[in-house]
Amino acid sequence: MSVEPIIDELNEECGVFGVFGHEDAVQLTYYGLHALQHRGQESCGIVSSDGHRFTAHRDTGLVTEVFDAEALQKLSGHMAIGHVRYSTRDERSPANVQPLLFNYHDGELALAMNGSLVNASQIKHQLERMGSIFQTTSDTEVIAHLIARSGYSELKQVVKESLRMVKGAYAFLIMTKDCLIAALDPHGIRPLSIGKLGDSYVFASETCAFDAIGAEYVREVAPGELLVLDGDGMHVDRLTGQTRRAVCTFEYIYFARPDSDIDGQNVHSVRKRLGKQLFVEAPVEADVVSGVPDSSISAAIGYAEAAGYPYELGLIKNRYIARTFIQPSQQLREQGVKMKLSAVRRVVEGQRVVLIDDSIVRGTTIKRIVKLLRQVGATEVHVRISSPPVKNPCFYGIDTADRNGLIAANHSPQNIRQLIGADSLAFLSLNGLLEAVGRPADEVNRGHCLACFDGVYPTEIYEDLSS
Repeated sequence: MSVEPIIDELNEECGVFGVFGHEDAVQLTYYGLHALQHRGQESCGIVSSDGHRFTAHRDTGLVTEVFDAEALQKLSGHMAIGHVRYSTRDERSPANVQPLLFNYHDGELALAMNGSLVNASQIKHQLERMGSIFQTTSDTEVIAHLIARSGYSELKQVVKESLRMVKGAYAFLIMTKDCLIAALDPHGIRPLSIGKLGDSYVFASETCAFDAIGAEYVREVAPGELLVLDGDGMHVDRLTGQTRRAVCTFEYIYFARPDSDIDGQNVHSVRKRLGKQLFVEAPVEADVVSGVPDSSISAAIGYAEAAGYPYELGLIKNRYIARTFIQPSQQLREQGVKMKLSAVRRVVEGQRVVLIDDSIVRGTTIKRIVKLLRQVGATEVHVRISSPPVKNPCFYGIDTADRNGLIAANHSPQNIRQLIGADSLAFLSLNGLLEAVGRPADEVNRGHCLACFDGVYPTEIYEDLSS
């Protein structure tokens, strides 16, 4: 029986963190994964190296659940890579916990990836016909098999050849016993940044992880860039000369932490501009503005500032409810929403409320929140969404791979308004989104991946888009 989640929200696949050349590499990676916990809560892991051998610890659960003092003490070395994961295709097997570890003819290999390979199934099928035996269902393992089968002897050339065969969105950290490699896909769909801590190099999916360990931000890894760190320093190479930036716009809208910078833009500042632009496009007479915590709060503040209405905490999030709290009956699911989100009666009772949310995916959660606000006395609930309607599936590491499950792909905004029970509903326009982000696109260089909104994918897609 399929079970509807209590909180209907987008989930991204993972976050990666790596350190090269620091005596406290393991501890720094632990803190870095803490900072990236929002990118994946199902599993996590760290693999470290002292130049001679790997030590590793990986398991399902949050960073604080997987790593205690004893687990950290077993890890050692001057370099490490770590990973937090949210599975997007019901791949919750412990075997899929990253970083993945492999033994091949040149020694040990550890891999961690943020993203998804759109041609992984095709390559995997070819490799299996040639005798490869896969131990996981993760796209990341495809790269390990390609590396093992390469005819090159130099590691850099091996990795380049392997990554040139795959398509999709990927931010890779690859580690041998004495070398760390970072690579980003030619479109830079997923974020990856470089930092420095003294003479050591640090890599992270988001810059907030650098702040957590006191590292200095250097720059972003460029699309199609390959960085090799070894005893001779950092060597810069490219996977291809044909690159075109297409950063995932949902990094700004939802995924990234507000204190992170993506492509030179502070996420909180972008979200405030999204809210201000949303008011310009969809004003409404109201008494208070409130945001669905946490990712919508910045946009709600921006909307309130532009409107001149007070911003209020109309909803409070309970951070201690179990991640897997799912109930089969409608009544218990609605009770679960009340456990996850509480409406503040004294704030919304008798008020016309503008409710800001970052997106509507399936529509189940926003419907329950509107009902929750009415139950505590809101006289009107006007829903404003700080992104365009999500009409198309994502194949780059976000769990929206089925168009049939997307409410905006099957209903008009007016029908959605009726379905969720709001007094009014408006989405931010695509042009308004680009204006707020501050990097307007053109026909030659879009700058962003906007596929979930307009259906234009930056790479080839190997799946049926009609489903």
